[in-house]
Amino acid sequence: MIIRVIFSWIRPTSHGKVSRFVMESTDPILKPIRRALPDMGMLDLSPLIAILLFELIRNLINGMI
Repeated sequence: MIIRVIFSWIRPTSHGKVSRFVMESTDPILKPIRRALPDMGMLDLSPLIAILLFELIRNLINGMI
């Protein structure tokens, strides 16, 4: 997710193997979040929401162990 955010700031060429891998591996996570969030123009909060959800899930799992 962090790499995806950095890529959104620097706009690497979308034809690179690394950038294509990052986009393809994070899109299945970010697309449903984007659909659920209201449109905020150029501000994309979906990576932040995804990171917070990952942390919540990690804490829930650690609490169960």
